[in-house]
Amino acid sequence: MTKRTQIQKAEEFQALHAGEAAFLMPNAWDAGSAILLAQAGFDAIGTTSAGIAFSKGLADYTNSLSRDDNMAAIAQICAAVDLPVSGDTESGYGPHLRDVEETMVQTIKTGAVGASIEDYSGNPTTCLYDIEEAVDRVRAAVAAIEASGIPIVLTARVECFLVGHENPLPEAIKRLNRYREAGAHCLFAPGPKDKDTIATLVSEVDGPLNIVAGLSSDALSVEELDNLGVRRISTGGSLARTCLATLREITTEITTAGTFSFAARAIPDAELSRLFSKVRKEH
Repeated sequence: MTKRTQIQKAEEFQALHAGEAAFLMPNAWDAGSAILLAQAGFDAIGTTSAGIAFSKGLADYTNSLSRDDNMAAIAQICAAVDLPVSGDTESGYGPHLRDVEETMVQTIKTGAVGASIEDYSGNPTTCLYDIEEAVDRVRAAVAAIEASGIPIVLTARVECFLVGHENPLPEAIKRLNRYREAGAHCLFAPGPKDKDTIATLVSEVDGPLNIVAGLSSDALSVEELDNLGVRRISTGGSLARTCLATLREITTEITTAGTFSFAARAIPDAELSRLFSKVRKEH
């Protein structure tokens, strides 16, 4: 089977955002998780910087995951699957526009067909970039993508709901619309999970909206999000965190009960070996 080119996958990813129905984009953190997600039949995969950080024993949201380490992980995920992959490129890895541009250049080199830019500044006293500076950073990302000649989907992400902003909904709407005007192709406001807030975002934001699901057990279903007009549904770091939660449950069983009942749920070694060997031969 001939592997699709990066441009072909980029065009497929663009088409998913232009469709009428919501599509699922679960987030992988390494090649193995990406292969399992691809085998499940998803149309596209995102990466999760949180999951990648956790896999390295690093904290999320502290700028502890370096650009080099993140890019290496994104490249491994892209190489493992013949699907559109959108890279979680955090805040662009640096305060300057040239940092954002370089991050986009490196992301495209990994084989990804999507990238992201957050307006989280990393400064604990002023968590968000000033809106004009944030807009300039989106423009810089768009310019780098356009210069590459590859139709990468840029997701602009607003952090209002996660940093304790006093009035997050109107601020998110204002910022996302400015990011759309600056050239972002998809808009993302992580945090909201109630129908009213999501419906307001869909109606007031001029562009395809991504909502992260799976952050809690009472999250809206795919059907509910689709009915609200959400275009893309991601899972963020929730899959990686759930896998780590399962590992903690297993270690608790071993250390407290001295039993190994968890083994009944394990995927057999031979099955995983066949799957990963097959994928590697195809790619």
